[in-house]
This record gives sequence, C-alpha cells and structure tokens, in this order.
Amino acid sequence: MSKLRRQLSANTTNVVETKSLVAIKDHTGNLYESIAIIAKRANQINIALREELHNKLEEFASHTDSLEEIHENKEQIEISRAYEKMPNPAILATQEFMEHKVYHRKNDEDLFR
Repeated sequence: MSKLRRQLSANTTNVVETKSLVAIKDHTGNLYESIAIIAKRANQINIALREELHNKLEEFASHTDSLEEIHENKEQIEISRAYEKMPNPAILATQEFMEHKVYHRKNDEDLFR
C-alpha cells in the first residue's frame, strides 16, 4: 500500500462534516483564498490517486485480452472498488487544510499588482 493510500485510510474517520466558513476564512483571512488553496490541494490529491490507480491497473493489462479474461480479472475489480470507496479529494483537502497540514504562502509581488 502506498504512502498516500495509508495516509488516506488513516484520515477517513468522521471526515464528512459541516465546516464553518468563518473557521475556513480564519486560516488566511480571506474565504476565497482559503477555498482556492483547498481546491489546489484537492487537485494534487486527485492526480496522485489517479496515477497510482492507473499504475496498479496497468500491471493487469494485457493487450490481447479476450472477453472472458476481461470479466474474470477479480484483482483488478477489487483494486478499482477500493479506490471508489476512498473519500473525495476535496473532503480530504479540506480536512488537511483545517488541521494546518497544507503549506501555503503569498507571493509578495502579487500584492502590488
């Protein structure tokens, strides 16, 4: 199991809960900036999970599959189901942001434009 999957599995308890917009805003002082940071982190998580899933499924890929082989590949089906059960990357990114696990910084040059 990869580092990312272990981390996600450990963080999945009680992940889905209502978040206070004021609490989200308090991290940066701007609600929209906080949401943009969460969105960027969610995109990073999604890309990492997609690459990991693609690599695992590629191990089972055969370029000369017959119809029976496609339906009988139970390992591939189990891997896909495990990834489907994972929480949404946006939920994970929000949780990381609220726990101060996401590093972000402001570019000083952007403030003067």
